[in-house]
Amino acid sequence: MTRIALWMLVGCLTVAVYASEQIPQGHDLSADQIVEKNVAARGGLDAWRKIQTMVWVGHVDSANAPARNLPFVLALKRPNKTRFEITVLNQRAVRAFDGKQGWKVSPSATGSGELRPYTVDELKSAHEEQVIDGLLIDHQAKGVDVTLDGIDKVDGHDAYRLSAKLPSGVTRHVWVDAQSFLDVKYDRQARGLQGPVTVEVRYSDYKNVDGLQIPFTIESGAAASGKSDKLTLDKVSLNPPLGDAIFARPGSQGRRNSVSVDAEASPPAVRSMSRPTP
Repeated sequence: MTRIALWMLVGCLTVAVYASEQIPQGHDLSADQIVEKNVAARGGLDAWRKIQTMVWVGHVDSANAPARNLPFVLALKRPNKTRFEITVLNQRAVRAFDGKQGWKVSPSATGSGELRPYTVDELKSAHEEQVIDGLLIDHQAKGVDVTLDGIDKVDGHDAYRLSAKLPSGVTRHVWVDAQSFLDVKYDRQARGLQGPVTVEVRYSDYKNVDGLQIPFTIESGAAASGKSDKLTLDKVSLNPPLGDAIFARPGSQGRRNSVSVDAEASPPAVRSMSRPTP
């Protein structure tokens, strides 16, 4: 769900270092019990299973961006289709994954960005993401093994640190608040210029959207860097009609057809466009 947006936005960040504790007395829940409470706090298993598509509309503030409050639209479709559009200085950048292949277009000085495929690392990450509901909901059906590592302090509050082992063998961590049982932090490994780095994502400002709890503020960064990227949601649409065409790579012969998500529509709709091939 929430972690894919910032994965598409940020590049490689410096290593984040986390201080951890052993499980203190008084917190004697098992991993299964924590996950059960987390699912209930987020709206319930049945409610999440009914969500097949989701669209976020919002804005981004990034230390790596040339301007503030950059508008974005993120379209999600099960099991792991994604399309992220962000407007940078009146030009649109796109990153999309159709479940098998990914492609991206970045703004350029001439106004017509180059269409490029995902790198091997980007494809691997896209295949591993659970874009609608994250790692914990329905984790057994997804083949994700969840264990309890300990408890850390996250923003001054106790949070259970869960280890989630994906079918690929990759291990990621999810922190669940010990009082609200909502996700408050997540980490994943990424490739940096100097080697592997740990990317940290934090969730806050949860709001009720048709019975589901969704974080409307998501921040990503590294503890040592002193910088973060902040994504703020303005609107969330559940189960809007999203055709597979918006995730597919545009054609390359003659005129290149393109489709995009109309953020102004309610619910967001798909619009078609075309432009000459560069």
